[in-house]
Amino acid sequence: MSNALSGIRMQIMWNRLIAVVEEQAQIMIRTAFSTTVREAGDLSAGIFDLKGRMLAQAVTGTPGHVNSMMESVGHFLAKFPAHTMKAGDHYITNDPWLGTGHLHDLTVVTPVFRRGAIVGLFANTAHVIDVGGLGMGPEARSVFEEGIYIPIVKCFDQGRPNETFFDFIAMGSRLPVELEGDVYSLCACNDQAAKRLVAMLDEFGLDSLDPLAEHIFTASRSATLAEIARLQQGTYHNEIGSDGYEQPLMLKAALTVLPDAIEVNYAGTSGLSQRGINVPAAYTRAYASFGLKVVVAPHIPNNWASLLPLRHVIPEGCILNAPRPYPVAVRHVVGQLLPDLVMGCLAQIIPDRVVAEGSSCLWNPPLRGGASVSGQGSANRPVIADFETITFNSGGTGARRTADGLDATAFPSGVRTMPVEATENVAPVVFWRKELRPDSGGAGRTRGGLGQVMEIGTKGELEFAVNAIFDRITFPPKGRDGGLEGAPGGVGLASGATLRTKGFQVIPDGQHLLLELPGAGGMGDPATRDPALVARDVRDGLVSVENARLLYKVAVDAFGLIDTAGTAALRGVN
Repeated sequence: MSNALSGIRMQIMWNRLIAVVEEQAQIMIRTAFSTTVREAGDLSAGIFDLKGRMLAQAVTGTPGHVNSMMESVGHFLAKFPAHTMKAGDHYITNDPWLGTGHLHDLTVVTPVFRRGAIVGLFANTAHVIDVGGLGMGPEARSVFEEGIYIPIVKCFDQGRPNETFFDFIAMGSRLPVELEGDVYSLCACNDQAAKRLVAMLDEFGLDSLDPLAEHIFTASRSATLAEIARLQQGTYHNEIGSDGYEQPLMLKAALTVLPDAIEVNYAGTSGLSQRGINVPAAYTRAYASFGLKVVVAPHIPNNWASLLPLRHVIPEGCILNAPRPYPVAVRHVVGQLLPDLVMGCLAQIIPDRVVAEGSSCLWNPPLRGGASVSGQGSANRPVIADFETITFNSGGTGARRTADGLDATAFPSGVRTMPVEATENVAPVVFWRKELRPDSGGAGRTRGGLGQVMEIGTKGELEFAVNAIFDRITFPPKGRDGGLEGAPGGVGLASGATLRTKGFQVIPDGQHLLLELPGAGGMGDPATRDPALVARDVRDGLVSVENARLLYKVAVDAFGLIDTAGTAALRGVN
């Protein structure tokens, strides 16, 4: 076979692998019990060779899951070498330091056998709603308070469920049916992917994945190095503030472009927290690598080799390198700021590829109600049924060079916003408002994406609790090139009282939780924005008449009609 035909054949098989792992992810979504998976897509799926190297990942999924899961398969193989695995085995852990950073993520690894020989491994990760403990929030002072801690163990042994394992997890969760169902879902999607892989190997007459793996790794690494070689070598600095828990934090990065790598050093970053906002190193590498890759090499498929040239130096003792047993339940609150941190460095090299800062961190309030919140109650004071739920929501994404940012869209996590109906269907909560937040997008030649306003209560207007895990309130997203910052977030009651941005808090009877999600930074001088676009935003209720005049220098009425002469005067145009 000619080299050209061989290359085409390899590319076809590479694309088939990506299709297989995408089917793996979609099966997980369709069979999952937790709304976090089936509604928000908070998951990852991928295929690995017998050395634990990721060949392909599903398009559906989050960077924090897939990039840290890439490291986790090696830990599974260290405990259970490939030659000891049997058909029908499934291995599981939620160890934050061997998996994806906190106990709420389950990672399952499954061997694939063809004609009696092991040929590869499938892995996936999913965020489940409850694993016991204090629940998903920052209040714990060690990981042992945060929930069930599952070492790497078999959950299925040659197709038979490990009943002792399932008994333990069921007794340790407030939602035992959902948790057990999710484990079965993770194993089922790996089983189906294994069947698809065997069919592919049969179709192409392959006895091993090794030749395809070497093609994927060689092509991906060389393509990534070629993109790095186009960058100006040197060291570039950036920093971003976070609200923190006890006090504000500062994340610092020195990004060095080398001939064959990009290295990020986080020296100077704030130290560890006593609460669960700490970030394990694998999660730091996952999100920082994503921020680098989407700017430097976005078209190269994500795998072991394409991530290999992206290096990280994370000092011990900083909040981005939490050792066991520090609490890490809401590591995403800090970790999801990392793409903006590294992109601020890249903006000094390739500004045309970098967006303004966005709201970054998910606003996913864990909500709880019932006796655990209200106590015993009294004869004249009813208590709602026990419930534990979480809903995923997002602020805006940063303005782009040639387009506005996206409104209420998750970046960098990539999860979907959960429909309020899905949450109201599984818990006695009511969403009284969920709407875009006017004037929250940072003004600029291109506007930052808008945040949103959410007002949440319970059926019967009885008290409930929120485990607040929010950020971008003290440090709103910054604009670029003269663009203004997005609006900061806000947490409080609809009655006007202010709540803490992090921590367990009770919403009294008859009160509603009010969340104002942050907007994103703008790009470029607002006074250079096309007046027709400003008028459109006014008509759509996204920008007020006052801000159109004050920030964009456009005279427009509430109907979106532009006063041409007034605009010219505001902009100093003769």
